[in-house]
Formats: sequence, C-alpha cells, structure tokens
Amino acid sequence: MSAELLQALEQLEKERGINKEILIDALEQALISAYKRNFGSAQNVEVNIDRASGDIRVYALKTIVDEVNDIAVEMSLEQAKKFGVDFEIGDIVEVEVTPRKFGRIAAQTAKQVIMQRIREAERGIIFDEFSNREEDIVNGVISRFDKKNIIIDLGRVEAVLPPSEQTPGEKYNVHDRVKVYVINVKKTNKIPQIYVSRTHPGLVKRLLELEVPEIADGTVEIKTIAREAGSRTKIAIASRNEDVDPVGACVGQRGSRIRAIVDELKGEMIDVIKWSGNPEDYIASSLSPAKVLQVNLDEENKVARVVVPDFQLSLAIGKEGQNARLAAKLTGWKIDIKSESQLRNQLEAQLFHPSAAVYEQEPEHYDMIEEGTEEEMEEGSNDEEKSSGEENSEE
Repeated sequence: MSAELLQALEQLEKERGINKEILIDALEQALISAYKRNFGSAQNVEVNIDRASGDIRVYALKTIVDEVNDIAVEMSLEQAKKFGVDFEIGDIVEVEVTPRKFGRIAAQTAKQVIMQRIREAERGIIFDEFSNREEDIVNGVISRFDKKNIIIDLGRVEAVLPPSEQTPGEKYNVHDRVKVYVINVKKTNKIPQIYVSRTHPGLVKRLLELEVPEIADGTVEIKTIAREAGSRTKIAIASRNEDVDPVGACVGQRGSRIRAIVDELKGEMIDVIKWSGNPEDYIASSLSPAKVLQVNLDEENKVARVVVPDFQLSLAIGKEGQNARLAAKLTGWKIDIKSESQLRNQLEAQLFHPSAAVYEQEPEHYDMIEEGTEEEMEEGSNDEEKSSGEENSEE
C-alpha cells in the first residue's frame, strides 16, 4: 500500500497538476479523524506519512507532567525517560500507537481524500478557465430548460442563460448550437456557476472582432455600442489608419461581414456609423439611415436639436422612437428631432406671436420623441425597411 500510494500521488501530480505535498498533508489530517473515529481515542494524535517509503504511522502526543491526571494525554518524566534521556517537564513525547489493521482504514481514507481533491482541483481549473473568459464569447449547445432558464452545455460545465439575458423574439430549442457572452462566473462549493447573455452589447462587439480582422488587429476601433437586442444595434467606429475606411471594413464586400453577424443575431438590424470628434457630425451620422439637414447644440444642457426633411421625420425617429433613442444612447446627447415644416411653423409663430412658447422652452426628451402621428410612425417603419434594403443593394 505504501509504495503504491506514493506512486498514485506522483501520477496525480503529473496528470492533474495537484501538488503531492498538499495531498499528503490533507491525507494526514483525514487519517487523524479516521483513527479517532474507528478507535474511539481521546488522545491527541499525529499521523506521519514517510515521504520516501510511504509508511504510515500514528503517534499519540503526551505532555510530560509532575503528576499524571489523564494518561491519554499526559506522561510522567520517569516514563518519558524510556523514549529519551533529554526530556524535561512540559515537553511533548510522541508515542507510536499505529493499530495493526490501520492499513485498510488508511487505504479507504486515501481514496476518499484523493477523489475529493481531484474534484476540488477540477472545479478550480474550470473556474480559472471561465473567469478568464468573462466578457468573451463561448460556443455551447442548449441541453435543457430549467423553468425560464436555459441551460447550455459548454463541454466540461454548464452555463445558465437567464430570462433577462434572452433576446426577445428569439426561439431556443434543445440541441441548438449557440454563441453566448460570458457575463459572470461565480465560485461555489460545487461546480462554478456561469451566467451568459444573448442581449449584452459585448456580444456584438466580440462578433465584430471575430468577423473583422481590422478590428481584431486594432486598425479599426469600436468606440461605443447602443443595442436593443433582437431589434437594432448602432455601432460607432473609428480608424487609426487614414487609408482604411472603418465602415467599409466592418460591412465587408457586398455586406458579407456584417451579414454574418446579422445572421448570428437572428436578423437583428445593425447600423455601422463612423465616429467623429465633431458632435454635430457624430449626431447626424448616428441617426442613420435618415439624412440630417441641421444640428444645433445646447452644450450646457447636452441637448442636440436636429432638423430633417419632412419625408424623413418618421425615419429619423424610427418605430416607437427606437432610432432616435439608440442615437441618444450612442452619442450621450439628448436629441430633439424636428422636420423642416415643424421648425418653420415654430419660427413663424415666434415671429408673429411673441407671447407663444418658443422653441427653446419646449420640453426635451432623452429617448422619447413626441413628434409624428401613428401613421407617420408606421411610415417610418416602412421607410426604415426600404432604406435598409437600398443600402444593402448598394453594398
């Protein structure tokens, strides 16, 4: 048993990376408990495993005293002299008490300790692997549904896709392969708990890095992302190389690169926008696919007042205000959109009726644009689809 134990520990150290000394220390502590449990001893004991031979010995620890009150833990100086002549009162003597049948108990205990340490080591390895992959994409297979949670098999471990991280309108089926974004890895007493997302903006960012070499090598930089998962995403990008068109690099030849990402996101629309240090240009671009005529900034209140052609008002606002809302999130500016005729009417009212509310006094909204009837909103949705179709055909 002794030599076999050492060989097993050395093999574990090579294959699993579990330090042999740590295993021996853990085994010694487990054998102390096993000795007390099996032999009903109240003694203070110590277990020693010889690092060279693997022999296991149990020693009772007894304190040398003038008068012995408890023979389980105490010893007289006269008795101690049998184990060595240099002992004094207060010293501790190690007395071997290894039972004859302790080898069988040791073997069982060793097996339990080793299995426990293997499980702990594997949990540690899995935790280290996936904690280093937080904010990254992993591939998995949907294995089952747990109430509203979706359980995804990542190979050696499962991940949880909670309802809040599931894309609205996206259908999930058992055995489907899926790319997910790791948002959190929690260390537990059992297997590490991994939480993933399909709605996080980081998913789009990582997909772009996979599809666009210019982003992966740093030539093109992703500045900001605004996303409403399952519907639309706006991405602001810039190039560190004047000779590289950032939008063209992301879209790809005939839209091949961006189409691959749209397919992975099950048809989610993606607007790639060239970032600009000039707020007026940046805000105008952020309202794509609508064309902007004018941008007036109120820097103190961080408000941008935008003017668009009458026929593009609903397109600029987007269905249920989505286009303007995403543009506001992308740029960090509150955006108020007016059509040319609306602005002209206000200016006329201001000129001929000075007592009327002026343009600057109207309430501003971060993500709610009130202009436009339901009919205009519906037209905006149609215009949006038409515009996207035209852009794709141009590409």
